[in-house]
Amino acid sequence: MVSQEEQTRVVFLTKPLSLESETNADFRAPNILKRVLSLFINVRPGSDLSRFQLSPLFNTPKSHLQCFGESVYCINNDMLGNCNNGETPKDRFTAVVSWSISILRPVIFGMAPFNPILGETHHVSRGNLNVLLEQISHHPPVTALHATDEKSNIEMIWCQHPNPKFYGTSVEAEVHGKRELKLLNHGETYEMNSPKLVIKFLPVPWVNWVGEHRIRCQETGLEAELYYGSSSYFGLRGNPRSVKGKIFYSSSLELLYEIDGQWDRTVKLKDVNSGKETVIYNAKEAISGLKAPVLTDPKGVWPSESAVVWGLLSQAILNKDWGRAREEKKEVEEKQRELSRQRQSRGETWAPQHFIVNYSKEVGWDCSPIHKRVPPAPISVPIS
Repeated sequence: MVSQEEQTRVVFLTKPLSLESETNADFRAPNILKRVLSLFINVRPGSDLSRFQLSPLFNTPKSHLQCFGESVYCINNDMLGNCNNGETPKDRFTAVVSWSISILRPVIFGMAPFNPILGETHHVSRGNLNVLLEQISHHPPVTALHATDEKSNIEMIWCQHPNPKFYGTSVEAEVHGKRELKLLNHGETYEMNSPKLVIKFLPVPWVNWVGEHRIRCQETGLEAELYYGSSSYFGLRGNPRSVKGKIFYSSSLELLYEIDGQWDRTVKLKDVNSGKETVIYNAKEAISGLKAPVLTDPKGVWPSESAVVWGLLSQAILNKDWGRAREEKKEVEEKQRELSRQRQSRGETWAPQHFIVNYSKEVGWDCSPIHKRVPPAPISVPIS
């Protein structure tokens, strides 16, 4: 028997953020800079914005979970597979560096995804790669990701906690937490962090990824340091989408390669011994013209799926029906408050369905998947 809720369930999927997203006006509200600045009139510099409530006018029609997932499963070429196919540790490490650059996607100024609800999930497949995300904490917002490719024997485990703060003329969101990529055929684990997202309002409004990005493989002793953003973050000079860095041996600090380029264009790798330069990343080839995921098994979609939780709200935003959008967003939020009240009245403590979660002041948030493999998803990404 099909319940009324299942009959009315909407699974709404939108195009991923890609190289063209910054010029896409579909999600933009009029006078966006004026509207954004008006939000922060009563916000003090240094304030934590993780509980800040946005009007649907400022939302892109998707959840943060979907954005995190898209960075892994939405790409035109199999850069993840290339990591596994390298013949030498150096080949594999440079491929991992190239893949890590592809995770960065252009962000639309003045727009933000929905803050995921507690227990929200996002489950998508791309070929043999199955990706599962779960929101394991709402305040503070913490997201866990587990992805497996049984054919290539690759596994990813992420646990990330974005912490946005207001600084008068800007918002800076540091992404805390650890990301792991495991190439199991080679017995190698690559640990990496994330640069921070900086939103500038004045003198020139822009949004970009800025700061240090480290990648380390303990088994091979290789390490990379990447730095995103130019020496000027005011939009007046330099290139805010530049990336510079190096690859070296952790123990001896012996320099092997230099990295230079723009993460929204091309990035080159230079062998310091031979002087040979190689293009290791081409943004146009990797993240241009990305296709939206498609629904392949409607009955297999969980009620906690992002595309279900925010489906009606996303539709209203794309239709620019702002009255309905406010109603749909309020309904989602009120339902979560009611569920929280019910748990409190029963003395229940919420627990994730797919991850074991740990927290300490010394380490922060950490998670491990309950299941060894991620099953194929009812939503898939078309492969051209």
